[in-house]
Amino acid sequence: MATRCVDRELLNDWHIVADQESLSQDTPFATRLLGVDLAVHNRSNKIEVVRSDTGATLKSAERYGFIWTCLDKPWRDIIYIPEANEADRHLVNGGSIAVNVSGLRAVENFLDMGHFPFIHTGWLGEEPHTEVAPYKVEITPQDEVLATECKFYQPIASPTAKEGFVVEYIYKVIRPYTVALYKSNPIQKDRLDVITLFVQPVDEENCVAHPYLCYLKEGMDAATVRSFMQLIFAQDKPILENQVPKRLPLDPRAETPIRADAVSVSYRRWLRDRAVTYGAIPAQV
Repeated sequence: MATRCVDRELLNDWHIVADQESLSQDTPFATRLLGVDLAVHNRSNKIEVVRSDTGATLKSAERYGFIWTCLDKPWRDIIYIPEANEADRHLVNGGSIAVNVSGLRAVENFLDMGHFPFIHTGWLGEEPHTEVAPYKVEITPQDEVLATECKFYQPIASPTAKEGFVVEYIYKVIRPYTVALYKSNPIQKDRLDVITLFVQPVDEENCVAHPYLCYLKEGMDAATVRSFMQLIFAQDKPILENQVPKRLPLDPRAETPIRADAVSVSYRRWLRDRAVTYGAIPAQV
């Protein structure tokens, strides 16, 4: 039986539960959020999200090509992505990928530059370029975890890259299960491509990753953007699913961090400060 979520930070927030492409007019789309079974109905292009246990219809919305819902009363709006309003960007759903691990682990993996040369060899990293240079981490006035001045040599940083170069990254953890990455564009050097990873916490040890890509159009098509993202995530999936334990330990003594893990350390502390325990192994008091 699924563990009941009691974290107000999660229950009172919006979460993706389906991408619009997966819905049909005839059959409800079955999914789960925070241990609660849901059915997403597309009735005459009117979306309804219904709890399977009580039959209650939940608040729902459509944004960025996804269906969103909230299990309780939303404390705030759905995340705003300004780049989604820029006409010269491809706005691409990177596919909804089920992963047998806590969604918090998926977010932390997304923040980890140290695995690039070993898991994404020939793409996002390669030996001997294995060192993660020092970078800055702070909590913003908007209460987000922000990592800046992240630099890493990448042989093929994006589909438009013709040669390897040192890519600059900015990471932003916006909500407990949502993280954004801003990275150098190989053609327009003064602008950044944006990947937002929305993680749907199915239960404490399973999630669905919903990448949303805002890539500058120059030099590439939307299908290439999507296939590149799916290639990279396919390399991450088996690594994530072999994580032990599957839930994210929040006790500072549970795992030994190194300098390269500064953003991960801040993320775990940020979760503790917000009393987020779903998908985590809480810190011992």
